[in-house]
Amino acid sequence: MAPKYQMVADSLRTDILDGVYQKRMLLPTEQLLCQQFQVSRQTVRQALALLVSEGLIERRQGSGSHIRDRSKPAPMPHRSIAVITTYISDYIFPSILREVENVLSDHNSAPLLFATQNQVSNERKVLNTLLDLTSLDGVLVEGTKTGLPNPNLDLYRRLIDRGVPLVFMNGNYPELTDSLSVLDDNATGGRMLVDYLHQKGHQRIAGIFKNDDIQGHQRYAGYADALRTLGLPFEDQQVFWYSTEAKESLFLDGTGVKYLEQILPGYTAVVCYNDEIASRLVAQLVKRGISIPEDMAVVSFDNSQYSEMTTPRITSLSHGTHNVGRMAAELLMHLFEGVPCQSQVAPWTLVQKESS
Repeated sequence: MAPKYQMVADSLRTDILDGVYQKRMLLPTEQLLCQQFQVSRQTVRQALALLVSEGLIERRQGSGSHIRDRSKPAPMPHRSIAVITTYISDYIFPSILREVENVLSDHNSAPLLFATQNQVSNERKVLNTLLDLTSLDGVLVEGTKTGLPNPNLDLYRRLIDRGVPLVFMNGNYPELTDSLSVLDDNATGGRMLVDYLHQKGHQRIAGIFKNDDIQGHQRYAGYADALRTLGLPFEDQQVFWYSTEAKESLFLDGTGVKYLEQILPGYTAVVCYNDEIASRLVAQLVKRGISIPEDMAVVSFDNSQYSEMTTPRITSLSHGTHNVGRMAAELLMHLFEGVPCQSQVAPWTLVQKESS
């Protein structure tokens, strides 16, 4: 049996070709189509996207779906895509944005770049800006502080209600059921790193995780699950949590220094939230005369430039040929084409280096 969106598209295609809408050259509104076919708005949007890809209609924000003059060749639609990330030039974001731009360019689409600095107040400003735009076809977004309740869900819902498709990268908000996401396989990654260290003979494995992004929660969940499964020690003091605001002073003062003093006597390995944090940890360990990996092994996530530039180089999980930015942009293009889509997960591959 054909998918519902395909049946809706088939019915509308027949009516268009038979001239049912010839007088007005305009399809009924999404709401009327939902009522007519007894389907969801998402199904109607997929059907309309398919008709756009076939060159039968043109969708114009604010004025509905227009029947296209088929005597003229159908141009590839130019789309305006907002790309929102927490940062633009820091850490792994240049590679993510480069792949996003490559996919959008191949599909005659232009990115509008925004950065929130992982601050919900900045995210709100960006979303209000998008709602004021007269032309916006889609949004690729890395949510802000996805590990915490988000006060900006109302603005995301307004975009969805306008028919703007959203694809989230790295994290998502489960409350936004009409959006798709491309996520790291974080829990599996946490388990992989602990399993690897255990195979190396480590029994007491500490951890450092970020508390305001969902990636940190998921990586911790995999880490904790592996410790439990392997029967390894698990005590509260072996895990250190930090926030976005605390990152710059990590290990330089306060609780970060206290954590180092707690784990140095009894632990032989640390799983870090990402390479940037692992690099800072390695610098502090070396400064204290700790030999790596002989006295302390350090492993991490992302296989970024930080893992290569640190001495010793850091063992880290890599996405290999999978790039979250490219995957998310391709997913958004499939939505425009009316292709059935579902959220995706990017798998990890361990890249062993000198730190372990």
